[in-house]
Amino acid sequence: MQKEKIFDQVTQFAIPGLTVAATVVIAMKMPQWGLFLNLASQPFWLYSSWKAYKKAGQIGILITTVIMIIVISFGLVNYWIIK
Repeated sequence: MQKEKIFDQVTQFAIPGLTVAATVVIAMKMPQWGLFLNLASQPFWLYSSWKAYKKAGQIGILITTVIMIIVISFGLVNYWIIK
């Protein structure tokens, strides 16, 4: 139970920290690094949206998170693999 509470607290800092950092890096014209940071935030988004779905039935957040993971992954492939 204690580990879940700690992870919940980490998640509450990781979501805005990584997401805002990704947006700032993209605004600084480094989209490949912004996508990397944004993908790093997605496990926290997925965890949080899953909990929101289980507790309050908010499926829209979960669907949006899954779609974002797919889109960001395509962007990473575009910038890092295909070039």
